[in-house]
Parts: sequence; structure tokens; C-alpha cells
Amino acid sequence: MKALLCTRLGGPEDLAIAEIAEPVAGPGEAVVRITLAALNFFDTLIIAGRYQVKPELPFSPGGEASGVIEALGPGAEGLALGDRVIVHQKFGTARARIAVATRHLTRIPEGVSDEQAAGLTITYGTSLHALRDRAKLQPGETLAVLGASGGVGLAAVELGAILGARVIACASSPEKLAVACAHGATEAVDYAADNLREALRTLTEGQGIDVIYDPLGGDYAEPALRSLGWKGRYLVIGFAAGDIPRIPLNLALLKGIDIQGVHWGVFVDREPEAHAENQRQLLAWVAEGRLTAKVHGVYPLEDYAEALGILKRREAVGKVLLRL
Repeated sequence: MKALLCTRLGGPEDLAIAEIAEPVAGPGEAVVRITLAALNFFDTLIIAGRYQVKPELPFSPGGEASGVIEALGPGAEGLALGDRVIVHQKFGTARARIAVATRHLTRIPEGVSDEQAAGLTITYGTSLHALRDRAKLQPGETLAVLGASGGVGLAAVELGAILGARVIACASSPEKLAVACAHGATEAVDYAADNLREALRTLTEGQGIDVIYDPLGGDYAEPALRSLGWKGRYLVIGFAAGDIPRIPLNLALLKGIDIQGVHWGVFVDREPEAHAENQRQLLAWVAEGRLTAKVHGVYPLEDYAEALGILKRREAVGKVLLRL
């Protein structure tokens, strides 16, 4: 079967499509024929050896996918042959078939397309865990989302609006902000043109932001942190801007703020029931038409370098998918 393989660490140009053996379902596993594999920014880091997850070579990128169950191993329960499912893994979905433990599968309900389902788990799962489980975002609170048109950012914008927050989108161009506003943001800040801290203070009339959602880090982190109001919450999602910032902790003391780490992968392993409930909620919102699960583009497997390049250059507006 076909698989996109990383055989040496590097960039998208170092990957290759190869023929590998078909998988066999072991105890508690299912073989899933992959329909669409979703790529995320962290895939560009994994293939370069610059991510906390470091698979043994060779491996396939892709931490999530949609597909159809073709075989079930001994003891695999709760699913049936022919079920459409979401696959959520740390890596490995950019291949024609995958053998995976059934606990890493979620049935796709009617009313949710393969395209929507493929890229729902990681970005929307991360954002729902961050906003509802960690920050405990309340209706009427103010949420500022950095990188608001990217995968996790756009998910946070949509979910923040569903949870009843006043959502301020922060991004680097008017075009990206327009996308965020079309998905639930009511106000916008172009941090390529404006001072982020001052713009957020102005929009809140000096009261400050309740929750900051930051997948960027780098030079954006401190001004965002300084824009928080009393007992604000700062969500550390990732460092897409490149650098891990050094935060002056006196700011946390002076404003009584919480700096909250969001490690979705560990949450899934440690709190599987809470993760499953979040999955059910996300799929229900998609089926009801309340979440769009926006797709940037669907690319044939052979165009993997183009697809990963879009993520590496931070040009994606929504999810980037590979069709197997």
C-alpha cells in the first residue's frame, strides 16, 4: 500500500511516497482505510526532529484522519466493519491503511462529512480543552485569540463564540482577520500594523482581556500577557512564531493572573473519558451546523510538499488535508 514516509529528518522535500506492507489488526485494534489525513503545523516540526514527539524512522506524518473500518482484531469492541471513524494519533495517518487501537477511534455521525471529521480532533479538541476545561471561559467574558486564522486559532474563535464569549481575533493581515470575523469574532486586531497590547486595552476600555489564547509565543507573548485584566487567564498553546518566550513572573503576581499550559495529547491519555465527551460535543456542534470545521484545501497525496509548505509558511486558513 502507499504511504508518505519520513526516512530522514528534514523538510517536506525530504519525504517520499513508498510502498509498504499492509497492516494487520492486533488485539483491541482496527484496520482503518484512510480517506483523508489532516496535517498540522506540528507535522513540519516532527519531520525535522524539532518536536517533543520523536518517532523512530521511518514514519508517516499526520496525527489525525477520517476513514472506514476494514478489519477488527480480537477483543475490539464498540465499533463495526464499515463504520466511518476519526483516527487520532500522534503521527502515522498519511498512509492508505493504519492499524490502531479502538480507543483512538471515534465514530463519525450522520451529518458530518469526511472532510470536516478529518481535521476536527486536534485543533478543535485542543481549543475546547483549553477554553472549557482549562480557562473555564464564561459567557460574556472577553477572549483574545492570537493567530486567529490558523488551525487552532480559528477553532478557538468558533468555539469561543459558541461558548458565549466576546471574541477578539488577532492576526497578521486584514484578509486573515476577515476569515476570523466570518467565523465568530466580533472585533479584530492586526498586530502587523498595530501595537497588540494597546489595541487590546483600547477595545476593552482599559479593563483588560479575560482570556488570551496564544498558539504563537515569540514576541507576541509578553504584550498579550500585559493586556490581561485582573485574574485573567493566559493559555499557552504552542510556539508557532518560533521562539519560546521568557515571561516576567511579576506580571502574574501584580494582576493575579493564571498562566495555564495546554497539552492536549497528555490530556487525552490521562483523561480519556473527558476527551471522549469533548469529541462527542464537537461532532454534535458540527452536525448541528454550529461549527464549520473549515478546510483550507484538500490535496492529493502526491502534493504533500505543497500541503506541508502551506503550514510551514503559516499560510493556512483552516485545515490542510491529504486525500489518500
